Amino acid sequence: MTSQRKRYPSDITDTEWSHINHLIPHAKFTKKKGGRPERYDKREIVNAILYVLSSGCRWKDIPHDLPPRGISWYYFNAWSKKKIFKKMATELRKRIRTDRNRHEDPTVLIIDSQTVKGLCYTAESGYDAGKKTKGRKRHHLTDTQGLLVHTVVHGADVQDRDGAKRVLRTAGAALKNVSIIYADGGYVGKLVDWVKRRFNITLEIVKRAAIHAFTVLPKRWIIERTNGWVSQARRLGKEYEKGARNQESMIYLRMIQLMLRWVI
Repeated sequence: MTSQRKRYPSDITDTEWSHINHLIPHAKFTKKKGGRPERYDKREIVNAILYVLSSGCRWKDIPHDLPPRGISWYYFNAWSKKKIFKKMATELRKRIRTDRNRHEDPTVLIIDSQTVKGLCYTAESGYDAGKKTKGRKRHHLTDTQGLLVHTVVHGADVQDRDGAKRVLRTAGAALKNVSIIYADGGYVGKLVDWVKRRFNITLEIVKRAAIHAFTVLPKRWIIERTNGWVSQARRLGKEYEKGARNQESMIYLRMIQLMLRWVI
């Protein structure tokens, strides 16, 4: 943060910046002449992106004492393409797990989806008949600490069983030590055998004891809490990003924002 402006609540602190600075791509200087030097500090660009995430404002509503919308959006989109935010989230998750005397790679995961209303211009949207909501689904994999391991955003019309296949196919190395994944009744059926056959992982269905009564389900409440953490960021109250990839990056960024507070 520069000394010429007041600090916003969403600004990253010196300590927090020290944990992620090495993961931010910086300009590479070459012998080739020409080119304009960078005008805006990368930390201030991160502050601008976090302001959008926390406040829920449009990119063009970024305050004048932060980098302008064109620069902020350019870097957010570029880092999203390079999966920089997922790399940050992964490194911080491993750091927190290690600090809590756990192995950096989880052996137990929890899967769940969250249907969120989308705007008319969002791509890959659909209608969730069960939730009576038009928009997208955020399909999360978390560890037993509620820390995000992997997420996929897709249309709300995709059934949970089909969405789970997308998540697991793209989870990659995150599944290397996993032996069991907890899920709710929406994942029951042929998916259980598919997960066992494809990944040699047990998909355990946690069912409700009573349909019309509130009960705290084993392991299931953990991912529901994660959904709550994600939704507290106003930009994630609805699906505002046109592309699903950038919406996934916003979700990772929200978890980064939280984990930076816990890793200190």
